[in-house]
Amino acid sequence: MSTGPTRRAVLATGIAAAASSLVSGCAMGGAGGGQARDIGGGKEGEGGEVSGRITVWSWDVAAKAMKRLARTFEEHHPGTTVDIVDIGYDNAYDKITVGLRGGSGLADVLTVEGSHMPRYLGNFPGGFYDLTSLGGRYGGDFDRAAWRTVTGKGSTVFALPWDIGPCALYCRTDHFRAAGVDPASLLTWDDYVAAGVRIKQATGRKLLIMDSTDTGILPMLLQQQGQLYFRNGRVAVDTPQAVKALTLMKTLHDRGLVDYEKGWDGLVTGTKEGKAATTPTAAWWTGTITDEMPELKGRFSVVPLPGFTPDGIRTSNIGGSTLCVPAQSKNPRLAWAFIEFLLTGKANQVSMLKREGLFPAYLPALDDPYLSTKREYFGGQAALDVFARLARNIPPVEYDKDDAKATDIMVSAVTGVMLRGKDPRAALDSAARQLATATGRERVK
Repeated sequence: MSTGPTRRAVLATGIAAAASSLVSGCAMGGAGGGQARDIGGGKEGEGGEVSGRITVWSWDVAAKAMKRLARTFEEHHPGTTVDIVDIGYDNAYDKITVGLRGGSGLADVLTVEGSHMPRYLGNFPGGFYDLTSLGGRYGGDFDRAAWRTVTGKGSTVFALPWDIGPCALYCRTDHFRAAGVDPASLLTWDDYVAAGVRIKQATGRKLLIMDSTDTGILPMLLQQQGQLYFRNGRVAVDTPQAVKALTLMKTLHDRGLVDYEKGWDGLVTGTKEGKAATTPTAAWWTGTITDEMPELKGRFSVVPLPGFTPDGIRTSNIGGSTLCVPAQSKNPRLAWAFIEFLLTGKANQVSMLKREGLFPAYLPALDDPYLSTKREYFGGQAALDVFARLARNIPPVEYDKDDAKATDIMVSAVTGVMLRGKDPRAALDSAARQLATATGRERVK
């Protein structure tokens, strides 16, 4: 089974945030201005049969999954045609932004990452169909954090969540064993740092790999504490939670526990060479290590993330996507029917996990026996079950149309602390002032 995220999932972490910077720079209104329209009708079949043709934009394994299942949909709905177009991740947001701004040229269904959807809703409030009357009933069936990314003001629903990236700690069991450390004992981040010191003394290995040119694990640590860069529309990058997160990162650096590698290739190569004993990341990493590092079979285990307190949240989220219907769609009823077919059925969701490695945001799918299957690669551990249990506890956080601006500013803050020894609290205070000025917002008090 291939569960690799390939380039798609990795870029979702923010490594390629510049690819979506066009969104934050869009003028409000324009072709996407005005009020979102409602498709009308009820659940598929209640408002009459669907027919005709739609085009769907996606990329990579997501496009592959939809191409496979579109044939089944067409068989169930004679007279329909679903054309899946793999537009490539590198071009996706440029094409979507240009289409929204110009008012034409978009597909009937768009794949948009969860972290990006609020940016589009903020900048193009009339650019998407209001799916509340059709999709609102499914809110309780999806991961709370993912559901928040698809809802606007007044709990209006503009998309359905697809996949998510629940986070846990991947551990090299051989390095832990050599140091006499049990991965299950890492209840807090303090435990994690102490274990890293012991592992480095015993094996010479670092604790984790980070890229010195991005925000590293900061967004993951912030979401674990229930926030990202904004809270109730106010700048929140200098909150006590943010100070805790960046102080932890500085401690890891100061103790010599961080191996700095460049980008995705550096992370994969460094992990393959055993440079680090752990990787705190999302469920899709399973596919990468099983595909890229088959020789390391039996040397990994998965445990929940350490918490900031012993009874704190033990997970976060990296990545994940949604499906939405742009207001330009010429066949919105068929577009919705396809989204509903793809994302609100347990069988299809489990199928996409097995075949394409897309970890479901749809909670009923997490009870499938497939997720509790023991994996030889993980020494007989049911690794996916760890993520399934954690997924229900991912903290919902506030994404914002100005997240790209925030990311740019936070990269500078993180690198200043990690590489130039700046004080975390002072660096975050400076970042908050810059972000408040850049966005015209107040700071959280």
